[in-house]
Amino acid sequence: MCGRYAFTLPSEAMEILFRVANVPEYPPRYNIAPTQPILAIWRDESGERAAKLARWGLVPAWVKDPRDFSLIINARAETMAEKPTFKASVRHHRCVVPASGYYEWRRTPDGKKLPHYITSASGEPLAMAGLYASWMGPNGEEVDTAAIITVPANSDLAQIHDRMPAILGMTDIDAWLDVRGTDPKTALQVIRSAPEGTMTAHPVSNRVNSARNEGEDLIAPVTVEKPQADSGEAKDVKPANPSQLDLF
Repeated sequence: MCGRYAFTLPSEAMEILFRVANVPEYPPRYNIAPTQPILAIWRDESGERAAKLARWGLVPAWVKDPRDFSLIINARAETMAEKPTFKASVRHHRCVVPASGYYEWRRTPDGKKLPHYITSASGEPLAMAGLYASWMGPNGEEVDTAAIITVPANSDLAQIHDRMPAILGMTDIDAWLDVRGTDPKTALQVIRSAPEGTMTAHPVSNRVNSARNEGEDLIAPVTVEKPQADSGEAKDVKPANPSQLDLF
């Protein structure tokens, strides 16, 4: 599962690294949580890469009322091509979610869950594979929504959690985003666990458990033995308001 992540790349750097122009204004974020607006990249009608704001939590176009639909923040790579929730997106609406790193919680023998910040060993940004869908309401309102694809964790991270986001190589992004020229079966070949030795992780403060907390200190390493203020896995994952789309 990927339920929290950070994205701190300046827009100028994102335009260069991800070959995308006109990046929407987006401040550095160290604790991005489900239902919040996220930056995602997909091809626009002209076929060019475009950076878009989407709500984290995919809502398929066929959903009548999002309030009656589960919050879907991840899509399992092994089954998504056959699931009604994701099938159309795998074929027509593939995207990339750029990130600086993401958080995962490791369960200790005594049952506690310790948050870890995970990023590339090289320090380069992560290109997380994703799916998006555009939901249109009865009054004509349209909301872009997205989910992050997960795969089995590689050997670097398996001791923390058994799943991880699908991290695309920069050379794989074109094939993944090219929904017109690359069929789903071919595109899915770039969805795989990150190679061994390419990821690194360190424990961080339990402050990341609350989506209300923000700041660079959330990704700073901590000593696990020291007592911390609170415990538990990621909180505030579900929106406080029963309407999933109220943030937009």
